[in-house]
Amino acid sequence: MDRKIQRIEYHFGKVGSAAPLIAAAAMILWAALSQSNVNGYVLAFFTALITGVVFAKNEKAYGEALVYGLSKPMFGVIVLAVILAAVSGKLISASGAVQTIAVYVVAAGFTGRLFVAASFLITCLLAFATGTSVGTYFVVIPILFPVGVMAGAAPEFMIGAIVSGAAFGDNLGPISDTTIASSATQHADLGTVVKTRMRYSLPAAAGALILFLLFSETTAGGSGTGAADAQASPASLLMLVVPVVIIVLCMMRKHLITALSWGILAGMAAGLLSGIYTLEELIAFPGGFSVSGAVIEAITGTAGTMAMLIGVFALLGVLECSGFFEDVGAVLTRLAKTERSTEATIVLSVGVLSMVTGVISVAIVALGDLIREIGEKAGVDRYRRANLMDCTGCVFCFLAPWTVHCVIPAQLTAQFGEEIAVAPGSVPFVNYYSLCMLVILAVAVMTGYGRATPKGRK
Repeated sequence: MDRKIQRIEYHFGKVGSAAPLIAAAAMILWAALSQSNVNGYVLAFFTALITGVVFAKNEKAYGEALVYGLSKPMFGVIVLAVILAAVSGKLISASGAVQTIAVYVVAAGFTGRLFVAASFLITCLLAFATGTSVGTYFVVIPILFPVGVMAGAAPEFMIGAIVSGAAFGDNLGPISDTTIASSATQHADLGTVVKTRMRYSLPAAAGALILFLLFSETTAGGSGTGAADAQASPASLLMLVVPVVIIVLCMMRKHLITALSWGILAGMAAGLLSGIYTLEELIAFPGGFSVSGAVIEAITGTAGTMAMLIGVFALLGVLECSGFFEDVGAVLTRLAKTERSTEATIVLSVGVLSMVTGVISVAIVALGDLIREIGEKAGVDRYRRANLMDCTGCVFCFLAPWTVHCVIPAQLTAQFGEEIAVAPGSVPFVNYYSLCMLVILAVAVMTGYGRATPKGRK
């Protein structure tokens, strides 16, 4: 039975309520500067949760707020998606398909920076078509990332290209949750929103493509010598049925969990029937209270990411029950005066909230009504408001090293070995799409670029 969660009161007022966030920020900065893996961010969020206990006046209310954060549907979706994606990725990587693709790619001379740029474009198309950035990571990274590294691309830039492409798809895709949320909250026509958003997203994508072509770092001279010793096994390419099934089902608007599950089933069937895998290689009970096989190895390998997600969503519950979102709204109302200051306020508020929540659509929905109110009062067009909200989320949420857009890609790289694993803190610096979009947003607010109202629309 649902019941209203009690608001948390803190010792020392606003200072006490900010203590968990301050603790998290300090630990995250430490982890990022130390190039920590996911476990550093686990410590950051659990430090924040424990810090809040010290300042909370009502410890029962604080504990209920933690559980409230974990009860959000998005938590369950992301947790299950991470686990299932790890299994699907393991089916592909352990089959030899990656090495086979790498051999063919290198033989064609498609190596180094060219492969990075191509990976960006491929991810852009997939994310645009499926409407999910997180889902795109699970499909693309197990294949493109290791192939790119074997083809001479630096690991960080391969991840940068993939995350950038996912950001583009999330930003512009007509079936993306962020596109739908931004248009719906501002009462704007979805088709016109997508059409006008091209003014922002296409220049950012062009800038990112140029930067990847010019500045992507390579390894082994960029010649793809990492694939020199690999042996091609054409039969292993049957395992590409896994991403194909997932992509097709996502494009059919099936639930991400359903798509990943069918992808796993298709991969296991293909692997067993073709002889790529034996049942013991996938699932085995060798005795001695032990379990082995690719499936359990993939599941247990997600432990660090699971712990971090628990910390993130528990902290979200605390922030919501502490009145954090209401405080953001109050600041919004005070700052929005002129058209330009209102636009700057929209960017600032959505940016902060998307970084804190780690989910763009949550920030958009939470602030949507208030932004529509202050935007109408200041004369900011509904399409302009929708575009500023979405583009801002695809900047700040993707550049925050503790969000799923940095942590999940980093976690997915770890399965290929610590020597090429990418730290979450490294991802923002090579996410050229979000960095280019940041520049475009700044220019848009200062100069009015993209502010024109579509013909026939108000």
